[in-house]
Amino acid sequence: MSVYTVVDEPQLIEFLKDYEVGSLKSFEGISAGIENTNYFVDTSLNGETKRFVLTIFEHHSFEELPYFLDIMAFMAEHQIPTAHPIQTLSNGYLKELYGKPAALVERLTGSGVEDPSEIQCGVMGEQLARFHQAGAGFESKRTNDRDLQWMQATFKQIEAFLPDDEKQMITQELAFQSTIDWAHLPQGVIHADLFCDNALFDGDQLSGIIDLYYACNSTFLYDLAVMVNDWCRLHSEQPLEIHFDQAKVEAMVSAYQKQRPLTDAEQKAWPAALRLAALRFFLSRLKDLHIPREGEMTQIKDPKVFKRVLAIHQQSV
Repeated sequence: MSVYTVVDEPQLIEFLKDYEVGSLKSFEGISAGIENTNYFVDTSLNGETKRFVLTIFEHHSFEELPYFLDIMAFMAEHQIPTAHPIQTLSNGYLKELYGKPAALVERLTGSGVEDPSEIQCGVMGEQLARFHQAGAGFESKRTNDRDLQWMQATFKQIEAFLPDDEKQMITQELAFQSTIDWAHLPQGVIHADLFCDNALFDGDQLSGIIDLYYACNSTFLYDLAVMVNDWCRLHSEQPLEIHFDQAKVEAMVSAYQKQRPLTDAEQKAWPAALRLAALRFFLSRLKDLHIPREGEMTQIKDPKVFKRVLAIHQQSV
């Protein structure tokens, strides 16, 4: 959620005329995250302050975005705590701003967690399972654009920038992952990016799952692994000091299984799923580091974190 497109007040006022949200009070760029341009937007309607998030999509086309906005609305309407997009007066949830697709969504209460508790990990395990179950009723389909093929292509893009140990590590992992048959495992709608900063909490109460712009139809187990790799490690500024809190892992996975028990095949594939999830974010962070995009406010996250996470999972096999 960086700022690549700078919004000015007259343009935003004109943009908001297509919504029943009242008049603009204030807006502020959001620096957290790395993919799209995001602003907090406050309006006044009948004397009441309304709070929203404006997202300008920097990579997605107008054609592919209805899937994300529709899944957000669907989940919110099926008691999964997600931010509901705001309907325009003219046509659906999507509009153009500065020549790019843009959407206004409700701003949820709460804040992200930097060091989640066992209780919060359990809450997220349960909610992810509910998310997966609810998605069975969602009819639209979208393939995972961060799948193994993307990982292979990304490695080719950045290989020349990498030291020998990283080249070897990634080459070996890609070879291993190509031997895994993911297609036979249970699949459906997944979030695909449910990190700590993509969930909002009020204390131990989950108030919202946000940033569904990687959502797709893929393997449930991979989605759980993505979450475990972020929520259940002991966060440290020093990658070599990173390790996993097994009590948090157990809290998250057991809570998930109370809602949707893992199959025997999923349990067997669990170590490979943890490795795949680590590889995906190791590669994306390496790409952001070595082939950065320009933005007014940007945040490039340290790839060494997921280098260490991948190493931990490789060594535990």
